[in-house]
Amino acid sequence: MKKLISTLWFLFICVLAFPLAGYASSGSSESLEKAPINLQDRASLQRGAQIFINNCLGCHSMKYLRYERMAEDLGIPKKIVEDNMMFTGEKLGEPMLSALGKEQAAKWFGTVLPDLTLEARLRGADWVYAYLTGFYPDNKRPWGVNNHVFPDVGMPHVLEKMEAQMGKEAFHKSMADLTNFLEYAAEPTALKRQRIGVYVLLFLAILFVPIYFLNKEYWKDVR
Repeated sequence: MKKLISTLWFLFICVLAFPLAGYASSGSSESLEKAPINLQDRASLQRGAQIFINNCLGCHSMKYLRYERMAEDLGIPKKIVEDNMMFTGEKLGEPMLSALGKEQAAKWFGTVLPDLTLEARLRGADWVYAYLTGFYPDNKRPWGVNNHVFPDVGMPHVLEKMEAQMGKEAFHKSMADLTNFLEYAAEPTALKRQRIGVYVLLFLAILFVPIYFLNKEYWKDVR
């Protein structure tokens, strides 16, 4: 019985610590501003998806995320996705691929542009947020801009007009939405995993009560 109690405690601690371990390994840096990530905020995720499709998908693909999966996870009606978020004749079940070919990208930008599906997982959400908000004028660079967290970046500041029109505060909020969406895209199952994790913790907490009293009753006569 003691062994059973110890095993249950071990499982409880492991389940509780797992999300913390995953957060610690996300690649975030203490020197970067904390990205306001909230995967439960569907409105933010929907805004982020819209920003990505309107401004990023022209060059960067998300080959591991399908339009249909995004629509289901983010609560976007499929009709809206088909009419307003798909522009090159894709089908709903297809991955989110850029129309920019590798040869064109190499010719225009000097390199093949990275797929962004796993970017937030690779770099960390804090880095992505800092990158999106970290462009500044630099006349020495070919595109006239540089980036605080990615020195000598080869990418132009494609959201420069958006930033000028919205103002710094509103732009940073929009970049938080975009980062939130990229964080979701890097692990779509995180939403489901977090919901299941809550039920697992509740189950273990409830199970612990009868186990505790059973253990107490068993050892009462032995002692």
